Amino acid sequence: MLEAVGVSAFDENVYRAVLSAQQCTVADLAENAGAGVARTGQALKRLADLGLVRRVGRGRWEAVSPRSALSALLHRRRSEAETMYGEVEAELAALHRLYWANQLQSDPEALVEVLSDPETIARRIDEVNRSVTTHLWTLDKPPYLDAVGQPHFHEQEKTTTREWVERGVDIRGVYCLESIDPPGRMETVLRLAALGEKSRLLRHLPFKARIVDRRVAMVPLTGGSKESIVLVHPSGLLDGLIELFEAYWERAEPLLAPQVEEVEAGPSEEELVLVRLLHAGFKDQAIARQLGVSVRTATRRVAALMRTLDADTRFQAGVRARERGWI
Repeated sequence: MLEAVGVSAFDENVYRAVLSAQQCTVADLAENAGAGVARTGQALKRLADLGLVRRVGRGRWEAVSPRSALSALLHRRRSEAETMYGEVEAELAALHRLYWANQLQSDPEALVEVLSDPETIARRIDEVNRSVTTHLWTLDKPPYLDAVGQPHFHEQEKTTTREWVERGVDIRGVYCLESIDPPGRMETVLRLAALGEKSRLLRHLPFKARIVDRRVAMVPLTGGSKESIVLVHPSGLLDGLIELFEAYWERAEPLLAPQVEEVEAGPSEEELVLVRLLHAGFKDQAIARQLGVSVRTATRRVAALMRTLDADTRFQAGVRARERGWI
């Protein structure tokens, strides 16, 4: 049972014997374990090194509280495993770069995978998405392979994002006006940001792309992602795409301001959605589609928001919202 934390089966038997008695002698423990005194003594020394037992007198031993001792040992083993995992990840990345460097020398066409079959595209995108470990950076714009705008897709997207965030993945998304145009899409994007995605908005993006772990990028060949895409592997081209993403990231506006939680009279969720739609340049008709209401209702809600912000114009509403830390 304790082999996972570095305690052998024999040492565990000795440890259990110490737990069952008070201030045992080595001879008593050896008899209990059915082993020689020398072997039992060596086991006690190993257990002492692990912090599980301690010497209390000449030839006498007692157990340290299992809750504190084993918890500390488990934490130590977990830290060692995480360190080792990080080292393996770094080595894996280095080996991957070496592999692709060799591939490019022998076959330059291996720089990219050109995919045109819809089933192959869907399968490879799924494979790449499942391989995410450290980074997921996206330039987001339509058209999409999935049913963006449908409730089931939004729920699936939130579940996946939550899982990635819990694993410590650096998730960044740059959205444009086209990508948040489908009804309810803006609300979903804000929820993804609340879950931990770092989300920003630009008025326009010239193309869409997804960069995974800074080791592969997926880019459509013809603007969309339904006809054909390319997978770009480690190379100067991938480095360029990474730098391009970082440039767009710097230009984009954050969708969630970090100080929102500190505002005493914070905005409601609907006010947050409205002010961000206004800030993005949406007109009443587009706002109505996002909220799933009539244009007249959307206009009334915008007017109410402007009264709340004590603003006479939409531009002034954006300024006041920024002053309050809403955007």
